[in-house]
Amino acid sequence: MSQLPEIVREFERVSAEVVAKAATFQAAILADVAGRRGTMNARVAPVHHSMAVAGPAFTVEVRPGDNLMVHAAIALAKPGDVLVIDGKGDQTAALMGTLMLSACKKQGLAGVIVDGAIRDKLDLLELGFPVFSAGFNPAGPTKFVPGRINHPISAGGTMVNPGDLIVGDADGVVVIEREKAPAMLALADKKLADEAARQAAINRGDTASKWLPAALRAAGVLEEGESL
Repeated sequence: MSQLPEIVREFERVSAEVVAKAATFQAAILADVAGRRGTMNARVAPVHHSMAVAGPAFTVEVRPGDNLMVHAAIALAKPGDVLVIDGKGDQTAALMGTLMLSACKKQGLAGVIVDGAIRDKLDLLELGFPVFSAGFNPAGPTKFVPGRINHPISAGGTMVNPGDLIVGDADGVVVIEREKAPAMLALADKKLADEAARQAAINRGDTASKWLPAALRAAGVLEEGESL
């Protein structure tokens, strides 16, 4: 049985057109239309709430506290890619800091998502580059242990395949399977229109949730014919 090499160099990415359209939506909208699936654990959060990212996933798996393969990934990733690093949620040592993330920005990557710790928070706030992480730690990493690049990973408790659509903002990160991304965008357009109509109704004073009585009856909270 053939086996993938530890470093996969070529894979199909979600299209640039899909990425550009996806970047116009909140992560929450995409998460809703994707069936409320594919969102990373809330531990993976932006360094600053204004940071946002959209692009194809370039996946990296490392051993906790070792960033050897992250350096390799930076050398291989293409402009527009989002590095998604499975650091096992470990926060005992930083996997990246200002120097590495500055290199990512210089190479035109769209952003970096680390399910692990990073460091140099104040410098990163000035860098102007989208970075999401599970936390911060001043301790540096080792560079000894091999990992894998562009294999399926789990980051923030969510499966991520190379080339999947990644969208992150102040609410967190959502992962959309590459093959399903175009269809999700059409649904997102409708969801956005529906929410705009609902917001307009609320602004007019119509705050009632018309679906609520039926849902409460189905849950056994209200009797048939009873209302709030």
